[in-house]
Amino acid sequence: MGFLDIDNVTKSYGAVEVLHRVDIAVEEGEFLVLVGPSGCGKSTLLNMIAGLEGITSGEISIRGRVVNGVHPSKRNIAMVFQSYALYPNMTVGQNMTFGLEMHGVPKAERDKALADVAKLLQIEQLLDRKPGQLSGGQRQRVAMGRALVRDPDVFLFDEPLSNLDAKLRVDMRTEIKKLHQKLGTTIVYVTHDQIEAMTLSTRIAVMNGGYVQQLGTPQQIYDDPENVFVASFMGSPSMNLVQAVARVSGAGAGVEVTGADGVPHVLPLPVKPAGLTDGQQVLFGIRPEAVTDSEGADRNARVLARLVNRIEVIEPAGADTFVTTTLSEPGRDRADAFADQLPPGR
Repeated sequence: MGFLDIDNVTKSYGAVEVLHRVDIAVEEGEFLVLVGPSGCGKSTLLNMIAGLEGITSGEISIRGRVVNGVHPSKRNIAMVFQSYALYPNMTVGQNMTFGLEMHGVPKAERDKALADVAKLLQIEQLLDRKPGQLSGGQRQRVAMGRALVRDPDVFLFDEPLSNLDAKLRVDMRTEIKKLHQKLGTTIVYVTHDQIEAMTLSTRIAVMNGGYVQQLGTPQQIYDDPENVFVASFMGSPSMNLVQAVARVSGAGAGVEVTGADGVPHVLPLPVKPAGLTDGQQVLFGIRPEAVTDSEGADRNARVLARLVNRIEVIEPAGADTFVTTTLSEPGRDRADAFADQLPPGR
């Protein structure tokens, strides 16, 4: 049993089931990220934890207490929304302590909690301002502060960085990670951004179509994806998936791919997958960072094969250069290469 238990939970609207037997145990102090494309059920699951959505079947427990049917205000959770949800007529300080006031917390305790959290978030100078006078990043800090003063059992974040520009999103991502490391709070965080998921979480639940496709650490998800969806969704650029032919012999197993010059190459596999037979059609996955142009290749790296392919597009991105090429039809493949001198069409 975990600190937060989601046990065989389903959600239906009429005859349509949108969440299918979700089983996740979240330990105390863990940072769990629910990630997936729009419509996968991640926000619905978060709202069920919060009590904003009913549970069709199964149980949700917090600290060993089943909270099915328990009002959101009685669950001792705090939620940070994408839209911040700040009261425009209140000051920052009033926004942050409003929930405590509604719960009858004495003013002296409210003031101390406000001072402590404002110092932690470095927003002491903003306490007398109103939300309309704040930037997007400042409003997000206030929304986080309002959750922190509650000292809840579980923090719930619903895509809190989606409205911020790219630079501010990275900055706030760092702030959230630092806060978690400092406070050791239990967090469930929803995002469609797999970079956020990889950088923030201690564990990730990858969702699609109402199912948890894989649950694991960021490294497990990246290195050993459970299925094609996880492999293609997690990673930026995403994993290249190539139609290939299995080659199996007494010496081991590999996959045969053919470059634009028509020459086949067999890439050896470290372990022979169970049930793999010679000549079998397979889908072979390779990360873009494992592919580079021959001039930029690390001379100390183990080179499995050199393929000749036509370059379609080159995208310089500062430290990296992304190359789009065609290895298998249909589809395009990506490489993380040092290709400053390679013209498209080569």
